[in-house]
Amino acid sequence: MNINKGLNLLKKAIYDITPFTTLDYKDNLSCIVWFISCNMRCQYCYNSNIIECKDGNYAIKDLFEFLEKRVGLLDAVVLSGGEATRHDLLPICKKIKSMGFKIKLDTNGTNLTLLKQLIENDYLDYIALDFKALEEDFQTITNSNLYDKFLETIKYLIKINFNFEVRTTLHADLITLKQLNKMIDQLYQLGYKNNFYIQNFLNVDNYADLKEPKNSIDKELLSNKLNILWRN
Repeated sequence: MNINKGLNLLKKAIYDITPFTTLDYKDNLSCIVWFISCNMRCQYCYNSNIIECKDGNYAIKDLFEFLEKRVGLLDAVVLSGGEATRHDLLPICKKIKSMGFKIKLDTNGTNLTLLKQLIENDYLDYIALDFKALEEDFQTITNSNLYDKFLETIKYLIKINFNFEVRTTLHADLITLKQLNKMIDQLYQLGYKNNFYIQNFLNVDNYADLKEPKNSIDKELLSNKLNILWRN
């Protein structure tokens, strides 16, 4: 059986490959695959060069050739972007798993159909799901109307008890303490029980030309309904 059947090995869907990281997938030595394109334009996003890219720098065959040299050296592959689920990940993940790697997926959760297929085929080991904003703020922050798709995905992952985390990028001028606590409460009400990761805004070039926030969040006033871990 040809494991690459139906896969366009020459498609340049990858912007870059980070060959080694100990940070992106806890307890696993990993590489990161940065897929081009995204269906959101988040105000704080600093990967505009990746998501606006029409053609990547690497083809799928380049990824497989890279991974063949990393068998036994790396534990896992992190699929990120951009938004990796904009691409046909089924044959890609099938090949990666056949090489013995775990797979972590970073996603905004707007392609539940593909996620279900990947999970049902046992291709994913872990998901990092971005909770961009509350429903009332989602359009403003992400420049998209995809909140309902995100909500559908998180409900599904909770229902099947999949191994995943929820994370939020925080710019305190976009998300206030009150809004952040409402996000925590919503996760709690949905039945989410894992860590909630809050990533601080990085003051680099971004879509909305955001600078350091004028406001701040008093961590002592955050809800204790979930275990909160801060990154950056």
